[in-house]
Amino acid sequence: MAQLRSLNPSRTTIQLAYYCRNVGSVCSGSRNGLLGSVTEFYSSNNTNKNNHGKFSQKRSLHTICAGANVNSNGSKNAVQRWQNPILSDVRCLHSAAQDKQAQVSVADRTQHVQSKEEGVKPQRDPLDVSFNDPIAAFKSKTTWELARAYLVYMICSSEKIVEHNMTLMKWTNKMLGKKIFTALMKATFYGHFVAGEDQIKIIPTLERLRSFGVKPILDYSVEEDISQEEAEKREVESSVSSAGDNEKDAGALPQYHVDKSFADRRYKVSSARTYFYLNEATCERNMEIFIKCLEAVSDDDAKEPRPASDGATFGTGITAIKLTALGRPQLLLQLSEVIMRTRKYMEALVGGQGNVLTHHKTIKDLEKYYASVGDNKDVQQFLKNVTSDKEGILHLFPWSGIVDEDSQLSDTFRVPDPLTGQMRRLISQISPKEEEMFRNMIRRLNTIVKTAAELDVRIMVDAEQTYFQPAITRITLEMMRKYNKDKAIVFNTYQCYLRETFREVVTDLEQASRQNFYFGAKLVRGAYMEQERARAQALGYADPVNPSYEATTEMYHKTLAECLRRIKVLKDCGQDARKIGIMVASHNEDTVRFAIENMKSIGISPEDKVICFGQLLGMCDYITFPLGQAGYSAYKYIPYGPVEEVLPYLSRRAQENKGVLKKIKKEKRLLLSEIRRRLFRGQLFYTPKGNYVPI
Repeated sequence: MAQLRSLNPSRTTIQLAYYCRNVGSVCSGSRNGLLGSVTEFYSSNNTNKNNHGKFSQKRSLHTICAGANVNSNGSKNAVQRWQNPILSDVRCLHSAAQDKQAQVSVADRTQHVQSKEEGVKPQRDPLDVSFNDPIAAFKSKTTWELARAYLVYMICSSEKIVEHNMTLMKWTNKMLGKKIFTALMKATFYGHFVAGEDQIKIIPTLERLRSFGVKPILDYSVEEDISQEEAEKREVESSVSSAGDNEKDAGALPQYHVDKSFADRRYKVSSARTYFYLNEATCERNMEIFIKCLEAVSDDDAKEPRPASDGATFGTGITAIKLTALGRPQLLLQLSEVIMRTRKYMEALVGGQGNVLTHHKTIKDLEKYYASVGDNKDVQQFLKNVTSDKEGILHLFPWSGIVDEDSQLSDTFRVPDPLTGQMRRLISQISPKEEEMFRNMIRRLNTIVKTAAELDVRIMVDAEQTYFQPAITRITLEMMRKYNKDKAIVFNTYQCYLRETFREVVTDLEQASRQNFYFGAKLVRGAYMEQERARAQALGYADPVNPSYEATTEMYHKTLAECLRRIKVLKDCGQDARKIGIMVASHNEDTVRFAIENMKSIGISPEDKVICFGQLLGMCDYITFPLGQAGYSAYKYIPYGPVEEVLPYLSRRAQENKGVLKKIKKEKRLLLSEIRRRLFRGQLFYTPKGNYVPI
């Protein structure tokens, strides 16, 4: 994966040679020797343009200096084989544009590197906050890509096609065969929404994004295409302890127990990826995939210290992960129930709602509550392990031990009965094998985050259903406490359609402040709304979702404004404003405008590197690229994987676009405007060439 680190144009001449994309040649020797041979290397590359070599699969961070060739003829021929009349007038644009893209000048790249080293100010464009500028939106696209995007959005506007899109794709694959189907998908949906098949083939996309001021959030988007019956079977089996489901026990909360009616977690969910537990070996493979994603977005050589200028210009790549991919869901359910039962326990002791931290109680206060049980040794040991500071109690349990040591869950989550002093277990029975599974899940997460810290790549832990989320957030915060000591490496995700989001974010900000770690948050509207409402109604617990879209927007803006306010407080006090890092992950331009306007009003600049923006590849380019080109920290969520194996992902993207027809209408209008402009100006074969540097 080391070859991918040459995406940073400030690298040495090893990377300059890499930009020649000669897969067949592997350069070796000293860096001084390479300096004198870049021109010769580039010349020889032209004769080997269509050769394909194999890269070592070793995770070398320093020694591999080969590059990947863009096979323009492969894509050209694939498009030619597809005789769809809709694209007959524009298919030639594809091959011509790719031919031009393949002819990247080393001299241009060398000049770009020299400009950076000489401190030349990178290109910046003014930002049109109405997001109505088609030139700014699509200057990173070839005319062929604009035509393809317009076609894709036209298809997404057809409800019947979108409703049956997965069936249509599978049927087309059988009818046309793998080769023609792959070409068809690359010319349409796959080519628009997915960056490529593997870590090598996505390089041109990542390079071009960076040259237009946009950074990557990488995700290997291969998903199992399993039936509803198989999904339900796996979920039920992996969500119940071998000791049995203790849902009928006193104090058990139905929300945190599996229900077969909702065991297929894809139900009423179109925009979120779902993992179903099979075995521990599958979780290990998922860990390896996440690590490969980390390596792919890393623009650093881990064996060399990065110059300060690099950190100021390219920022940090990001990889998104899901905790349900790394372990048995039963463990997250049980841990979530522990957290919510702890809240109820504290409410009974001291009154009031909310978690332990919000009650502002001290150890002495707890001692008073347990005064009637005298010098009970178990109670004294419990009080000794309570986590607190001068402002009061933070946690009743030693959470750091859960992620760092060999603590036993069944021994940890116990509390004293205030009347008898007897220790009550807050977690249902867990077998030794399940304890080992939990340790394995934490080990996998630790391995991923440690690798991210070494590669200087951020980890964003995705939000999931509310019955998993208390455990996911708690574990993620402990990873922040462990790894976010000098910068925000680990980010948690907060879904603003939930009624409790503002309180949860404020509480977690307090934890970060009191325990002195960097806090990272990705704010999203959310992906499970319909499912959450249906499940709450069926199982008889309170609906966790805001009553309306407007209420969700209000929650998003309120939460974001509070984060910005706290960042300003840090700046005004002379502290590091980067102690709080926020990603505004939204396709809603009103929310993006709200963030920009509030940044300006309280004096937070893009250079402060505390606020960034993110959208999906192939969606809302008219927001992402103008932001990146104006000097804001902008990201694209970049999926990749083999064509046939990312069909579930493509199906979700089609469904999601059907649900945002208003946004599609605007993007279609801007696309058509830019296509016409290029035709009238004779820019049919326009070649994107960016000179922007991501913030």
